[in-house]
Amino acid sequence: MSTVVQTRKTPPPEMANITPPLTPPLKKAKLEKPNGKDELSADNNVPDNYVAWTLKHQKELPPVTLDNFVQNVNWLTCAILTLTPALAIWGAFHTKLRWETAVWSVIYYLITGLGITAGYHRLWAHRSYNAAKPLQYFLAMAGAGAVEGSIKWWSRGHRAHHRYTDTELDPYNAHRGFFYSHVGWMLLKPRRKPGAADVSDLSRSGVVRWQHRWYIYLILGAGFIFPMLVAGLGWGDWRGGLIYAGAARLCFVHHSTFCVNSLAHWLGEAPFDDKHTPRDHLITALVTVGEGYHNFHHQFPMDYRNAIKWYQYDPTKWFIWTMHKLGLATHLKVFPDNEVKKGQLTMQLKKLRETQDVLNWAPDPSDLPVISWESFEQQSLKRPLVVVAGFIHDLSSFLDEHPGGRHFLTKNIGKDATTAFFGGVYDHSNAAHNFLSMLRVGVIHGGCQHGLEDRAVPPAQRLRIARYNELSGSPYASSTAWSDGEGILN
Repeated sequence: MSTVVQTRKTPPPEMANITPPLTPPLKKAKLEKPNGKDELSADNNVPDNYVAWTLKHQKELPPVTLDNFVQNVNWLTCAILTLTPALAIWGAFHTKLRWETAVWSVIYYLITGLGITAGYHRLWAHRSYNAAKPLQYFLAMAGAGAVEGSIKWWSRGHRAHHRYTDTELDPYNAHRGFFYSHVGWMLLKPRRKPGAADVSDLSRSGVVRWQHRWYIYLILGAGFIFPMLVAGLGWGDWRGGLIYAGAARLCFVHHSTFCVNSLAHWLGEAPFDDKHTPRDHLITALVTVGEGYHNFHHQFPMDYRNAIKWYQYDPTKWFIWTMHKLGLATHLKVFPDNEVKKGQLTMQLKKLRETQDVLNWAPDPSDLPVISWESFEQQSLKRPLVVVAGFIHDLSSFLDEHPGGRHFLTKNIGKDATTAFFGGVYDHSNAAHNFLSMLRVGVIHGGCQHGLEDRAVPPAQRLRIARYNELSGSPYASSTAWSDGEGILN
């Protein structure tokens, strides 16, 4: 598919509520055009073959070696991801954990986690709902408390991840290994820039610009000072607030979010599409505040839900729903249920096709010899041949296995037993019909009488998964058709 994206235009007044509230761009914004019009999207001139073109023309940095390792380390990120857990571990051995601080740490973990999942991810990166200004500021500060970069930086990388999933332009490409997609991509300077992604809408957001401008102060305040103040002023546990609600809580939030890039692309099933690595699993949902149904999310990223079943764990969905009930969130986007079920059906059919392809089926009628009735009668004198629905069946291997006894078969040798088999003597099961079809050795000249054609098809083959090139008369029928395309041929 083409990756060309037209210039994003400011929506007309009557449509302004479809996207998160916008604010005028800063007068000194670097992306603003001299004539005052909206800036061009970052991906305005992206060619159709952008990934291949970029990999060919964009020079990649040299591989990391022992000689250049120090120069390629992202020292700021390494410091955050190593000193924070070091402080938490050291503090845990020297600071008593009070139950009030433990409860507060869990609560603040959920708050800052929601700052990422409900704020950074579903509100700003995917615009899956609109939020009132108070909720936007709350999520912006909570997200800052997770210390994972500003809204604009985080969303830019995440949009690139969705557009270029599992390619070299994916900033946390899962094909490069679990460790790389979890933290490795942050520890070393990337070998190439991530793919183009438009964040011009975020550049126009006053809340996003505010957070980006004051980000350093916000992460210190929301990441460490605020949780320490609550514990200190609340029950006098200043040190515990810093160690447990600050450093330890931050470690859990970090790796909870990182699991969306790693664990969610490794553990679970792909009920909607297995073309890419995203997977659905309850364990991932439990450790990521509900972001574990990742296969669904990559198929329908604009949906405010991650879990579509009521019993699936997705607290972020229920948080957004609650904010909607309180009037703080509007225009919750839900992908049409009809299209969601199509995705599920596609994968179910694909699995059925895989099962179907390893089974043995009745021989194709066109591959069987056509025998006259006279020839059939002559040959049935030498071996037990019976006609059912126009097909000749050799019962040699089944005479002594027939549940009704050998004599019911022997008396029909050399005869047409269609009426007896289809309820005249016994209304045989689907299993009997399927097994009988495997004993076909020929076709009676002229076939079966008119009106009985359906009896010639075994039950197991009356509803089968067919590829496009098997659908005669279909506009998609072609010997070069994609072999994974399935339909139902009745």
